[in-house]
Amino acid sequence: MVGAAVAAGLALGALTAPAAGAVGHGPLSGAKTAGAKTGPKLDTGSPVRVNQVGYLTHGPKQGTVVTSATKPLKWTLRAADGTARARGTTTPAGVDPSSRQNVQTFDFSKVTAKGKGYTINIDGKQSEPFSIDDNIYSPLVRDSLEYFYQNRSGIKIDTDIVGGKYARPAGHDKAAPHGGDTNVPCQTGVCDYRRNVSGGWYDAGDQGKYVVNGGISVAQLMSEFERTKTTKGADAKPLGDGKLRVPEHGNGIPDILDEARWEMDFLMRMQVPKGKPLAGMAFHKVHDKEWTGFPTRPDQDKQQRELHAPSTAATLNLAATAAQSARLFKPYDPQFAARSLHVAKTAWAAAKANPNMIASDQDSTGGGAYGDANVSDEFYWAAAELFITTGDNAYRTELLKSPLHGDVNALFPRTSAVSWASTAGLGQLDLATVDNKLTAKQRADVRKTVIRAADRYAAESEKSAYGVPYAPKDGKYEWGSNSQVLNNMVVLATAHDLTGKTRYRDAVLRGMDYLLGANPLNQSYVTGYGERSSHNQHHRFWAHQIDPKLPHPARGSLAGGPNSGLEDPVAQKKLKGCAPAMCYTDNIMAFSTNEITINWNAPLAWISSYANNLGKDMAARG
Repeated sequence: MVGAAVAAGLALGALTAPAAGAVGHGPLSGAKTAGAKTGPKLDTGSPVRVNQVGYLTHGPKQGTVVTSATKPLKWTLRAADGTARARGTTTPAGVDPSSRQNVQTFDFSKVTAKGKGYTINIDGKQSEPFSIDDNIYSPLVRDSLEYFYQNRSGIKIDTDIVGGKYARPAGHDKAAPHGGDTNVPCQTGVCDYRRNVSGGWYDAGDQGKYVVNGGISVAQLMSEFERTKTTKGADAKPLGDGKLRVPEHGNGIPDILDEARWEMDFLMRMQVPKGKPLAGMAFHKVHDKEWTGFPTRPDQDKQQRELHAPSTAATLNLAATAAQSARLFKPYDPQFAARSLHVAKTAWAAAKANPNMIASDQDSTGGGAYGDANVSDEFYWAAAELFITTGDNAYRTELLKSPLHGDVNALFPRTSAVSWASTAGLGQLDLATVDNKLTAKQRADVRKTVIRAADRYAAESEKSAYGVPYAPKDGKYEWGSNSQVLNNMVVLATAHDLTGKTRYRDAVLRGMDYLLGANPLNQSYVTGYGERSSHNQHHRFWAHQIDPKLPHPARGSLAGGPNSGLEDPVAQKKLKGCAPAMCYTDNIMAFSTNEITINWNAPLAWISSYANNLGKDMAARG
């Protein structure tokens, strides 16, 4: 969450050095590349880089070694007891531009013996341990989704669900000062009434709630479930009633939809009510009047909350997600589905009547700005979801006349990814996979566009020594680069669902390898997954590094990842001169590299479900 985190750090006087007791970085352990810029000296552990969680039994198994050697090296796969199980030679790959490291790659895909505690040994160096199994991603499906329950606003986080150290009273409920989020005034000049905008998810390291970031997040959770309805072999059971850590067990509704509804109820409360100026529009965001102190548990926040002016972008996010909610909840709660559809249509009409209400990128006091001057992508996404749900020709016309329709670079940006600020691709993915009333040719063209984007991302993965499907502009990694990697993986996974081609599947799995340790830093970016996992991410309650009485982030929390911009004082001090993929430090106040947010965990949850399905499917096929 770029704007919020920057302002948070500056407003609060962010630390310019690690907090006392922080896990710091020591000397460089790993070969330097002769003649290359070395940048800061970072502790990267073993130069042998693998997915520290593991590899699917029948999937690709690759890794990278950092070395000054230019000729192939011998590698040995060893079991937990030290016995050699496979041998081979590495392939020189030269200097990797993302890390400025001389590297070689290795491939042990032929190994299909299940086990724990495997290691790869090269030139006297040993990798972190890992497993080979069909179910390595099963725990991550649940943990990545529990992130959302733990960041709910307006409800007690229950000890019986999350354990004592993560439990807390409800944040910003009616017992809070000023009535919390149940009685929120607008900023001066925005409106003259108060609204109940309780519920929803806290966005990131701060405690703001933003319609545009909540929109893409809840959409991807709903799409994770919808994929199980549209893709042959996709398993809905791990997402079903009684399977996830949520308090709504036993209500006959899949748990993932219960979680999505918590956010959808909030988003619908953000709609300007009938009879008021700008009725049908959605307020852009709600957060504290000034930046929340650090650390602060949500129920201990004493600041006044404020609603910020409605925006076209927020209104279209509401239209898109409510339309998707309408079709998914219809079998389980027809009344909620009907309400969702009414809200969606009302929001669409309001946005059409007010197409230029642009959220300012300067509105960053107390929360992130989330300014967005171009809303053509939100119009496309909302039209797509409304068309899929209703079949109405008016929405079809909006789609087909949009200059974005069929433009692969606009729908799926070449050097970044689908994001809260670039949402058109969400509509295209659903048009490609969910039954709708496009003609057969129109549907085929949509699928071709998705596949063209996937071909590009697959090529980037194949070119990269670390297998990452991400090629940012000028090679500079951006804020939240890990989420961009994941959103490109969603496109790849969708192409695999559509075509069955293993090229796309393998690129997704290589992306998982990257996120879970097979990267230039030998760092798993998912808390609790791997020997060297991020655990000091930027968060106001999960703040153990600052206050030992508070917990670390929960298992399954994704760190933002390398950011060449170094947009906080800690990163600027520790990482000056870093290579793009090495611009990361696991420090709570390094918010530009180490924040956590709902819109980063959402694609992690989507991909975890996909990868878990893969393991079961490939095991069945042998």
